[in-house]
Amino acid sequence: MELVAGCYEQVLFGFAVRPEPAAGGDHEQKWTPVADFTHHAHTASLSAVAVNSRFVVTGSKDETIHIYDMKKKVDHGALVHHNGTITCLKFYGNRHLISGAEDGVICVWDAKKWECLKSIKAHKGHVTFLSIHPSGKLALSVGTDKTLRTWNLVEGRSAFIKNIKQNAHIVEWSPRGEKYVVVMLNKIDIYQLDTASVSGTITNEKRISSVTFLSESVLAVAGDEEVVRFFDCDSLMCLCEFKAHDNRIKDMFNFEIPEHHVIVTASSDGFVKMWKLKQNKKVPPSLLCEVKTNARLTCLGVWLDRVTDTKESLPPAAEPSPVSKEESKIKKEAGNIVQEEERQSKANTKKCGLTDDSNKPTKGNSLVSTKKRKMVEMLEKKKKKKKI
Repeated sequence: MELVAGCYEQVLFGFAVRPEPAAGGDHEQKWTPVADFTHHAHTASLSAVAVNSRFVVTGSKDETIHIYDMKKKVDHGALVHHNGTITCLKFYGNRHLISGAEDGVICVWDAKKWECLKSIKAHKGHVTFLSIHPSGKLALSVGTDKTLRTWNLVEGRSAFIKNIKQNAHIVEWSPRGEKYVVVMLNKIDIYQLDTASVSGTITNEKRISSVTFLSESVLAVAGDEEVVRFFDCDSLMCLCEFKAHDNRIKDMFNFEIPEHHVIVTASSDGFVKMWKLKQNKKVPPSLLCEVKTNARLTCLGVWLDRVTDTKESLPPAAEPSPVSKEESKIKKEAGNIVQEEERQSKANTKKCGLTDDSNKPTKGNSLVSTKKRKMVEMLEKKKKKKKI
């Protein structure tokens, strides 16, 4: 197991964590994090990280995505398709990576060949966050155009658009995909998939920076403060809260291994901490281990050395899928969902480049080495200067 954390100082840290046998009368295992690697591939602060069973990918304000091979512990190259800060990275299984950026574009990548399969102009402003449904057939994205957008990943097209009152900066599906949450400043709207309407709202004391579902009904919430809170998504009640850090919490991640359900937190105080969750979520978790990086942390991931991943790839387009069923569930809401007409859909397809453009020699359609990436960046800068 490896904790990976990115920071303002342009570095990705890797810490190997191994449980040690409980000594003497100790009931709890001791967990020890050991510094394993530092990866300094970016030229600006790190903004996003994602992990699958082989690779760690990082996004940055330098507009690139870097790939690090966790098995070989080497740089695997860079993806340079976006023209803006990379805001979100999500793997689906071992075959696909989806990225979003401040250029308003969402890209679907082949995570074997590292080719851009689809480039979608998704939002009029920045893409601030995206989340893939557990089925792999739908994705949600939010942006600075005050919209929540649903994507049909099987056909690579927009399913529909919902106008929301504020700019949301986080969207997250629940583990079973029966609900999703949309975060705006310190407020969390909980949506039910079968109605696509808000079933309740949770208000946190400070601006929220990270949420993670601990179960289908329990949501962990962290933000610009030292505490983590667990909320029940049905009753909307705070089940418990605990002080996790001495400064604001930037990111969280949770995972399950035999005999342990773990939540990991990263903070501006430079610490990454692992906590063991109790079965009763009204009881605060206990600290398993912590490590100080002496850096201002921004993003977090956990690499689990697993042989295979059950979610191997996104469903093929030819496969008959339950997307239409899931879409129809959401479309029951009469509110302010903007359903696209055929005419608009065709216009958007042309305008937004939803068709497969992998044959065109666009920036970053395939993997480039770090040296080549720097050359590409220099050429891009020269082109921009000429235009000016």
